[in-house]
Amino acid sequence: MSRSAAITRARAGAEKIWAGTVTIHPNAKTGAHHHGPVESVIYVVKGRARMRWGETLEYTAEAGPGDFIYVPPYVPHQEINASRDQPLECVLLRSGQEPVVVNLDIAPREPPEEVKWIDPIHKA
Repeated sequence: MSRSAAITRARAGAEKIWAGTVTIHPNAKTGAHHHGPVESVIYVVKGRARMRWGETLEYTAEAGPGDFIYVPPYVPHQEINASRDQPLECVLLRSGQEPVVVNLDIAPREPPEEVKWIDPIHKA
């Protein structure tokens, strides 16, 4: 995974947000973690994102180009590139400047419960 900062305190004088890009390599995933009090918004530019979340990572949803993912404070989650051969490219926005990552030792429940991505744009 690689991150590039775009909007930070040092680069733009931002005080309450951080924004940048992230690329997740094919078939890669993070470990289970949360970001403390920080809220995150992920916008998928290219590729297929799979997000797992919950106390035992029991839920999963996928997102593609043009989709947004919201990660609330303190929610255990795992980011996954759902493609075995294409990178996942995203824009990331966080509600804080500090890179808070609290790694968690969670034994994931298998298989996770699928949660349909339904909103006014994505019908059931």
